[in-house]
Amino acid sequence: MPDAPPFAALSTDVRAVVPRLAAARSVVAFTGAGVSKESGLDTFRDVGGVWQRVHPEDMATPQAFRRDPRRVWQWYAERYRRASAVAPNPAHLALARWERLFPSYCLVTQNVDGLHQRAGSSDPLELHGTLAWARC
Repeated sequence: MPDAPPFAALSTDVRAVVPRLAAARSVVAFTGAGVSKESGLDTFRDVGGVWQRVHPEDMATPQAFRRDPRRVWQWYAERYRRASAVAPNPAHLALARWERLFPSYCLVTQNVDGLHQRAGSSDPLELHGTLAWARC
């Protein structure tokens, strides 16, 4: 079997991806904050993103929690409220459909908003956990 082309050589044209997906037996999809932006949630590193308004070390570390647990809980509660108030967008819905189309499919996400599940994805791998529950 010939080697796959280098990643940089792959076409960015969607038409080039369709036949590859149609022939695929196994598919892994990776998502981050950008997939939820269309639903109305902020990304983290974009202009105006979450980390431009608050420093990660002030909210998203054990040290921050020890310094001011109430502030950290309130910040996460507000993020949960915002995520709960928006709907999955067409990208979330398409990725959920892929789960039914491919014999072997895995969705890996950095997102903590739960939108993949609300779109119908049954068991995404959540690299950063979820806003839906906390464990100390």
